[in-house]
Amino acid sequence: MAAKLGGSGGGKYHVEANAEINVTPFVDIMLVLLIIFMVASAVATPGVEVKLPIAVAAQAPSPPKPMFISIQTDGRVFIGDGESSYETLGADLTEQVGRRDPTKERIYIRADEQTRYGDFMQAMNSLQDSGFYSVALVGEDKVTGP
Repeated sequence: MAAKLGGSGGGKYHVEANAEINVTPFVDIMLVLLIIFMVASAVATPGVEVKLPIAVAAQAPSPPKPMFISIQTDGRVFIGDGESSYETLGADLTEQVGRRDPTKERIYIRADEQTRYGDFMQAMNSLQDSGFYSVALVGEDKVTGP
């Protein structure tokens, strides 16, 4: 029989030290804590019935009616339901907006798919010349399915 006489040689029951960190238990603990926090926060919402006092503040004004500009295939331009022209588009729109700030007013442009690009750009230039810079283009949503 042989006997081991000191030293650090590897034996039958010797296990090497592992310098790598096993993150799996750490992730498991974090997920459990996250679930506990989510459940506890949902339960912690107040469920006490309270009769609130009536507010005496003035009611906030409702947002203004959106302004739509429509351009047809033949080049005619409309503000809402009223017809306008490219030369007077900015002035007509300013008149309809009233005292509101034109730089903060959002204008929606609807144009026929066959509208000439030049007509569209003429309307955009007229709007920008009058101070209307917030312009959105309106398109039809694509319907999928039967």
